[in-house]
Amino acid sequence: MPIDPRAGSFFDLSDRIKLRLTGEDRIRFVNGQITNDIRKAAESSAIAACVLNVKGKLNAHIFLSVHDDCLFVDAAAPLHDTLAARLDRYIIADDVQIDDVTTEFSIFHVLGDAILPELGRIVTTNRFALPGFDLWVNRSEHDQVAQTLAATIPFCDQACTEKFRVEQGIPIWGKELTEEIIPIEANLEESCVDYEKGCYIGQEVISRMKMSGQRNKSLCGLLSSSEPLAAGMKLFSGGGEDREIGWITSAAWSERLGKQIALGFVKRPFNQAGGEVVADANENQRIRVGIVSLPFAAELAVND
Repeated sequence: MPIDPRAGSFFDLSDRIKLRLTGEDRIRFVNGQITNDIRKAAESSAIAACVLNVKGKLNAHIFLSVHDDCLFVDAAAPLHDTLAARLDRYIIADDVQIDDVTTEFSIFHVLGDAILPELGRIVTTNRFALPGFDLWVNRSEHDQVAQTLAATIPFCDQACTEKFRVEQGIPIWGKELTEEIIPIEANLEESCVDYEKGCYIGQEVISRMKMSGQRNKSLCGLLSSSEPLAAGMKLFSGGGEDREIGWITSAAWSERLGKQIALGFVKRPFNQAGGEVVADANENQRIRVGIVSLPFAAELAVND
């Protein structure tokens, strides 16, 4: 039987890009680049944040922890060639240095109440809409630490991780998160945006959306009782008007739900939970799809 990561498991996130920022101005500089307040971060607890362009659209989704002499940032592997350059572009007269330390460290993320020996630096981090912690270790110790973890808790491999994060409604870079998306559209407001902090690049757009209460589209949970769903499928309103209103970004079969589930962006006013849209599989097939709130918590609870 497939494992249930909620009951306790660990994930290998070692492919993520890791940056170390040093210099006297690092705190002030980074706080002017991210949507969250860096003062919430500490050595033992990381925050999630977004890095934006001037139009309020995503350049990166990151996790960040603060140490006495540096900051550590990690982000999805596809951002390896762009994130450091994006940050460096705004270092004008600041005393800030950015070092790529991706090959120096491995990151494991752990869910559950596992009691671990002193394996590495522990940082509490919420990556899957559940309390968890990261374990930072030297890259040379990767295999040994992985074996130690696997002796006490199940390992959630790549396929398991993908299915679990879809069930949890977690957007990732390259699928739900791209340079065309504003964080609020991807449900990152609660975890990544602080409206009380000082100015940052892209803040005007985010504040304007907050004041208006409007978003053109939002990330939704999608359910199909029988027919499979797939990333890239277009969504339509159905009925007489039959407008194109969105697209699917990720899909998976959920054993716990016994249904095909997906994440996708749906334009308003069609993105209300309880509604129904149509997915266009091909010229001869259209699939009726229900819209649910994320994560798929209520639906999963019924089946547990």
